[in-house]
Amino acid sequence: MQAVVFILLFLLQVSDPVRARCFCQVTGHLDDCACDVETIDDFNNNQLFPKLQTLLESDYFRFYKVNLHKPCPFWTSSSHCGLRDCAVKPCLPSEVPEGIRSSSHNKYSKESNQQLDGCEQAEHLGAVDVSLRPLTVKRPLLSDSFLSSSGHEARTFYSWLKGQCVEKRAFYRLISGLHASINIHLSARYLLDDSWYQKKWGHNASEFRRRFDSELTAGEGPRRLLNLYFLYLIELRALAKALPFFQQPSFQLYTGRAEEDHKHKELLLQILQAARSFPLHFDETSLFAGDEKEAAKLKEDIRLAFLNISRIMDCVGCFKCRLWGKLQTQGLGTALKILFSGRQIEALPKSSRQTPRFQLSRQEVVSLLNAFGRISTSVRELQNFRSLLSENT
Repeated sequence: MQAVVFILLFLLQVSDPVRARCFCQVTGHLDDCACDVETIDDFNNNQLFPKLQTLLESDYFRFYKVNLHKPCPFWTSSSHCGLRDCAVKPCLPSEVPEGIRSSSHNKYSKESNQQLDGCEQAEHLGAVDVSLRPLTVKRPLLSDSFLSSSGHEARTFYSWLKGQCVEKRAFYRLISGLHASINIHLSARYLLDDSWYQKKWGHNASEFRRRFDSELTAGEGPRRLLNLYFLYLIELRALAKALPFFQQPSFQLYTGRAEEDHKHKELLLQILQAARSFPLHFDETSLFAGDEKEAAKLKEDIRLAFLNISRIMDCVGCFKCRLWGKLQTQGLGTALKILFSGRQIEALPKSSRQTPRFQLSRQEVVSLLNAFGRISTSVRELQNFRSLLSENT
């Protein structure tokens, strides 16, 4: 178990009133990037976040096929959580939109269905939360013990990390950013009151402090938040690069309701065009730019690391946590796939009769946008916690 904690936790560094101790170093320039925190805050909170939330409430993005019953490959586990709120309500076939339920639901449109392989079968759609929207998850993605490590472990890990190449440094910062996002959601959707007559969920500033106050995290909390912004930039860059793929006439957000599908594709393209307009994108050409053999080995190492993290998700007892963990891991993996498929995206065929070399399944599209939706929500929630901590000072 200790090894699992170490894999997933890559916590990181860095102050006085309470608000300052959490946020004083969450400002300015980001390492390995040409961007700064303030630019991201303004862009996300004022331009992208509202449109993204609307898109993710559409049926195309609310249904995600996942197998929640795979056994844990690392230790014997009952895979059951004792809390009611950990449960995931299975969908009835009748609740799934016809376009997703049909044999073509993993494809782009009726016309292009014949070209693509890997169709997901409707009878395997069980155990999916029908309200798969970023703001509806009421429990943390992972159990608290799964997300905690001592300050000593964090400092030891970071000392090792500082000497690593930019690719490994980036990978671990991505995982740390994902961990920070999980903790922000946990603090923002906290069970404040659980009496016999009501459940009250809301922002818990004390819990946020426990996870990000520099004095309570051996100086690591603010750096965790900076890694959230790093993750945001990576996934934002992937959305921007994927625009030509989504602009193809053959790509449709196909649910079987033509008018809604068209409207939501237009909204998706608006979001992607806004992403492309961002002025200070992460430069992915700085990664894997050295010796070809060494770069290939690094890519394989990172691919295997993602595979391991995905397998670890099968060991999480809370089904909601497992669901969101799998979705966010796949979403981040899809973002990296896009970042390093630039040539294939640029070479997308002009004719629908040609089979493109670059493709995304519906599963990848849904995980990509929902994962970014979680990160976008986390960045937006930081504004709320800044205000709450100022009021409590």
